[in-house]
Amino acid sequence: MRYNLIKQVGLLAVLCLFSACGSITYLDIETYNPATITFPEKVKKVLVVNNAVPQSSDVGYELKIYGIEQDTCRAVADSALYYACKSLGNAIVEANYFEDVLLYNSPTRTDDLYLADEKLSYNKVRMLCRETGADAVITFDRLLFQMKKNVIAYLGGYVSGETKVNASGVIRVYLPERTSPMTTIMVSDSVAIFEMADDLMQLNEIMPSPDESLSIAGRVIGHNSYPLFVPYWQEEPRWYFKGNGARWKEATAYADAQKWDQAAELWNLLYQNGRGKAKAKAASNMAFYEEMQGRLQKAYDWSILSYDLFVAHQGKESKEVELLGAYKQALAERIAADTKLNIQFGEK
Repeated sequence: MRYNLIKQVGLLAVLCLFSACGSITYLDIETYNPATITFPEKVKKVLVVNNAVPQSSDVGYELKIYGIEQDTCRAVADSALYYACKSLGNAIVEANYFEDVLLYNSPTRTDDLYLADEKLSYNKVRMLCRETGADAVITFDRLLFQMKKNVIAYLGGYVSGETKVNASGVIRVYLPERTSPMTTIMVSDSVAIFEMADDLMQLNEIMPSPDESLSIAGRVIGHNSYPLFVPYWQEEPRWYFKGNGARWKEATAYADAQKWDQAAELWNLLYQNGRGKAKAKAASNMAFYEEMQGRLQKAYDWSILSYDLFVAHQGKESKEVELLGAYKQALAERIAADTKLNIQFGEK
């Protein structure tokens, strides 16, 4: 998931270069993506379980007030573990993929070894499934936090506070018929909280407490982990080229008004009658149109045509070639993702 975000940021950087010179219009589209994990067909009810131990209250929290590190700060992570599991369960429910999603209310561990990554035993998994009727168990097997809070004083008497929390954990999926976990995934996330106030007392009133900050981080890492288990929507950047001449301007006007069929009719004519860079741009626009219509293979074929035309006209080092190369990859990934989606929904 983080790879996709990096890829999109790179595309947007290229898009912004084109946008600055007026040769391209970019927009976001929503794509439907498969879950990371494909469950067996029989899995219709899942149980989310807290199998982690809250870290000690005297570790993982650094507080500086006016540049002086405080040595008595404490933060309790018990609630953060609960909210991580709850927010994960709620996010899975909202996807409307499984028939039922349950939250096990009690932690499964009673020891204090918070650094230990302890898997559920085969017998424990079977017991949980029998008790709840679940077909699979999803657990946080370890969840740790690193929190830093910094309070700064400014001229004029006012103060600011910033809290940063990094969370990292181990999530596993268990099936009752397996003696070992179906899968193990490392997850990480972070949150930042910033406030300003007239004085330290007011700042302490408006900023979340250390315990609340950990709970916020727990909610974030839990919610953001849901694409591991269910298909999800995601925004991705796309674009269409503009050009000079009456037909190009007419096509752009249709595209700006989201009249895609009329725009595509003109883009196709521009491709058939065009040469060089104009032909490459029209082919790229046709790739975008076909993707918007859900015809991903046709979109991919058009993107190859556009890429090859840009290479022939401008060489492999041009920004257009970089852009179309990234687009070809994005479309190839969407085609593969659609195959995985069909499997995930066809077996449900």
